[in-house]
Amino acid sequence: MYEVTVETGFSSGHYLRNYRGKCENPHGHNYKVRVTLAGRELDHAGLLLDFKLLKQVMRPVVDRIDHQMLNELEPFTEINPSAENIARYFYEQTNQQLAEMTAGRVRVKDCTIWETDTTTATYYE
Repeated sequence: MYEVTVETGFSSGHYLRNYRGKCENPHGHNYKVRVTLAGRELDHAGLLLDFKLLKQVMRPVVDRIDHQMLNELEPFTEINPSAENIARYFYEQTNQQLAEMTAGRVRVKDCTIWETDTTTATYYE
Protein backbone atom coordinates (compact mmCIF):
# COMPACT_ATOMS: atom_id res chain seq x y z
CA MET A 1 0.00 0.00 0.00
CA TYR A 2 1.25 3.48 -0.90
CA GLU A 3 0.38 6.77 0.77
CA VAL A 4 0.92 10.42 -0.14
CA THR A 5 0.06 13.43 1.99
CA VAL A 6 -0.45 17.13 1.34
CA GLU A 7 -1.11 19.91 3.84
CA THR A 8 -2.55 23.36 3.27
CA GLY A 9 -4.23 26.06 5.32
CA PHE A 10 -7.24 28.31 5.36
CA SER A 11 -8.89 30.84 7.67
CA SER A 12 -12.58 30.69 8.54
CA GLY A 13 -15.04 31.81 11.15
CA HIS A 14 -17.60 29.64 12.90
CA TYR A 15 -19.60 29.13 16.06
CA LEU A 16 -20.93 25.96 17.63
CA ARG A 17 -24.65 25.42 18.11
CA ASN A 18 -25.92 23.51 21.17
CA TYR A 19 -22.66 24.24 22.97
CA ARG A 20 -22.09 26.06 26.25
CA GLY A 21 -18.85 28.00 26.39
CA LYS A 22 -16.75 30.47 24.43
CA CYS A 23 -17.11 28.55 21.17
CA GLU A 24 -20.86 29.26 21.03
CA ASN A 25 -19.86 32.82 20.03
CA PRO A 26 -18.63 33.67 16.52
CA HIS A 27 -14.85 33.39 16.30
CA GLY A 28 -12.19 32.37 13.79
CA HIS A 29 -9.30 29.99 13.30
CA ASN A 30 -6.30 29.65 11.06
CA TYR A 31 -6.88 26.02 10.17
CA LYS A 32 -4.48 23.52 8.69
CA VAL A 33 -5.75 20.50 6.77
CA ARG A 34 -3.83 17.33 5.94
CA VAL A 35 -5.19 14.88 3.38
CA THR A 36 -3.54 11.46 3.07
CA LEU A 37 -4.26 9.26 0.06
CA ALA A 38 -3.81 5.51 -0.20
CA GLY A 39 -3.67 3.01 -3.03
CA ARG A 40 -2.09 -0.28 -4.07
CA GLU A 41 -1.08 0.67 -7.62
CA LEU A 42 1.17 3.42 -8.95
CA ASP A 43 0.54 5.15 -12.25
CA HIS A 44 2.74 4.86 -15.36
CA ALA A 45 5.12 7.47 -13.89
CA GLY A 46 5.55 5.53 -10.65
CA LEU A 47 3.33 7.88 -8.61
CA LEU A 48 0.28 7.19 -6.51
CA LEU A 49 -0.85 10.72 -7.39
CA ASP A 50 1.25 13.73 -8.27
CA PHE A 51 1.38 16.11 -5.29
CA LYS A 52 0.43 18.90 -7.68
CA LEU A 53 -2.79 17.06 -8.61
CA LEU A 54 -3.70 16.48 -4.98
CA LYS A 55 -3.22 20.19 -4.30
CA GLN A 56 -5.51 20.91 -7.28
CA VAL A 57 -8.14 18.53 -5.86
CA MET A 58 -7.98 20.27 -2.48
CA ARG A 59 -8.00 23.82 -3.91
CA PRO A 60 -11.75 24.17 -4.70
CA VAL A 61 -12.65 22.83 -1.25
CA VAL A 62 -10.32 25.33 0.42
CA ASP A 63 -11.43 28.20 -1.85
CA ARG A 64 -15.08 27.58 -0.98
CA ILE A 65 -14.55 27.95 2.78
CA ASP A 66 -11.49 30.23 3.07
CA HIS A 67 -12.34 33.55 4.74
CA GLN A 68 -15.98 32.55 5.11
CA MET A 69 -18.34 32.11 8.05
CA LEU A 70 -18.74 28.34 7.91
CA ASN A 71 -22.18 28.37 9.57
CA GLU A 72 -23.53 30.14 6.46
CA LEU A 73 -22.31 27.45 4.01
CA GLU A 74 -23.76 24.00 3.27
CA PRO A 75 -23.50 21.53 4.88
CA PHE A 76 -22.70 23.63 7.97
CA THR A 77 -26.06 25.36 7.95
CA GLU A 78 -27.40 22.03 9.22
CA ILE A 79 -24.44 20.42 11.00
CA ASN A 80 -22.06 22.11 13.39
CA PRO A 81 -18.81 23.33 11.80
CA SER A 82 -16.76 21.48 14.39
CA ALA A 83 -13.25 20.34 13.54
CA GLU A 84 -14.62 16.79 13.33
CA ASN A 85 -17.27 17.77 10.77
CA ILE A 86 -14.83 19.91 8.78
CA ALA A 87 -12.48 16.92 8.57
CA ARG A 88 -15.34 14.76 7.25
CA TYR A 89 -16.30 17.46 4.75
CA PHE A 90 -12.75 17.53 3.34
CA TYR A 91 -12.63 13.74 3.27
CA GLU A 92 -15.88 13.45 1.33
CA GLN A 93 -15.19 16.29 -1.10
CA THR A 94 -11.67 15.17 -2.01
CA ASN A 95 -12.58 11.48 -2.12
CA GLN A 96 -15.37 12.17 -4.61
CA GLN A 97 -13.04 14.06 -6.93
CA LEU A 98 -10.33 11.38 -6.66
CA ALA A 99 -12.75 8.55 -7.45
CA GLU A 100 -13.63 10.29 -10.71
CA MET A 101 -10.04 11.29 -11.51
CA THR A 102 -8.39 7.92 -10.84
CA ALA A 103 -11.26 5.47 -11.55
CA GLY A 104 -11.04 4.29 -7.95
CA ARG A 105 -7.29 3.53 -7.99
CA VAL A 106 -6.66 6.16 -5.29
CA ARG A 107 -8.79 6.94 -2.25
CA VAL A 108 -8.57 9.29 0.70
CA LYS A 109 -7.20 7.39 3.68
CA ASP A 110 -7.83 10.13 6.21
CA CYS A 111 -8.17 13.83 6.70
CA THR A 112 -6.92 15.79 9.72
CA ILE A 113 -7.90 19.34 10.64
CA TRP A 114 -5.83 21.49 12.99
CA GLU A 115 -8.03 24.05 14.69
CA THR A 116 -5.04 25.29 16.68
CA ASP A 117 -1.39 24.29 16.84
CA THR A 118 -2.20 21.72 19.52
CA THR A 119 -5.72 20.47 18.68
CA THR A 120 -6.72 18.21 15.79
CA ALA A 121 -9.63 16.11 14.58
CA THR A 122 -9.29 13.27 12.07
CA TYR A 123 -11.91 11.57 9.90
CA TYR A 124 -11.48 8.26 8.06
CA GLU A 125 -13.59 5.34 6.92
